[in-house]
Amino acid sequence: MQQKGAIQIIEWEDLDKRKFYSLGVFMTLTTRATVYPASLIRTRLQVQKGKALYSGTFDAFFKILRTEGVRGLYRGFMVNTFNLVSGQAYITTYELVRKYVSHYSPSNTVKSVVAGGAASLVAQTITVPIDVVSQHLMMQGQGEHLTRFKVKPKMMLTTAKRKPSFGQTRDITVQIFAADGFRGFYRGYVASLLTYIPNSAVWWPFYHYYAEQLSLLAPSGCPHLILQAVAGPMAAATASTITNPMDVVRARVQVEGRSSVTETFKQLLAEEGIWMMTKGLSARIISSTPTSVLIVVGYETLKRLSLRSELIETRHW
Repeated sequence: MQQKGAIQIIEWEDLDKRKFYSLGVFMTLTTRATVYPASLIRTRLQVQKGKALYSGTFDAFFKILRTEGVRGLYRGFMVNTFNLVSGQAYITTYELVRKYVSHYSPSNTVKSVVAGGAASLVAQTITVPIDVVSQHLMMQGQGEHLTRFKVKPKMMLTTAKRKPSFGQTRDITVQIFAADGFRGFYRGYVASLLTYIPNSAVWWPFYHYYAEQLSLLAPSGCPHLILQAVAGPMAAATASTITNPMDVVRARVQVEGRSSVTETFKQLLAEEGIWMMTKGLSARIISSTPTSVLIVVGYETLKRLSLRSELIETRHW
């Protein structure tokens, strides 16, 4: 077991994989359901031109809630649950690459950067097609005029009769394929990689760094899980701020059907100035803060609950 400061890091070889995967699916689904409304709001804020529709995160929240109801905050959620696969692929890749890199470098920072980037590459390859469909569904309702594809009127929800969510998903999927072919489902793939690989590669080393520093400042009896729960949002805010400009470009490319990451960035900069780099940032941080707390507490608890039986008594919570 490797030790980082006062907090021991549970590595891949210490886990009972059967417990790890069965509990991991529940943790991932719970986390996604909790933070999905903030993701939807972030997408709408990033895609709108200037402040044409919403003036900010809270304005968007109340307007969506008032005009579309709670269901409006969960548009596209059903199809987004398929990202459970990418979530499991992410954590598996992260842990396996950490183990592989440890043969070449003992540095936790090196292992975290390489493993975080590799995990994001694998996960995004699975996630992007799901996100493309999900984001177009997110834009239905108040934001439907900002997206190329719209749910047909007969498929729209009414108070008299509600159609299944997957009916809308099928409708959007068919439109994307008809317009752009299979490549349409990977629109913005490069932008996603340029956003999430750096975000993941930055988040992990900052997370371990903040946890280590907090452990040096906190009383010796302070539960490690609390220190890790504080370190997670700190790392998320840092990573979100660094990578937000690329996240804005990614959202525009995927929703508006643009083909060039560079041209999209230049156009946004020309139209909205340097402030385009902060579009949706507050929503992203608001989203990432509880997400990080849930992920960190859930993931670290998951690893402790998944420890091999002979190691259970060796870990301080």
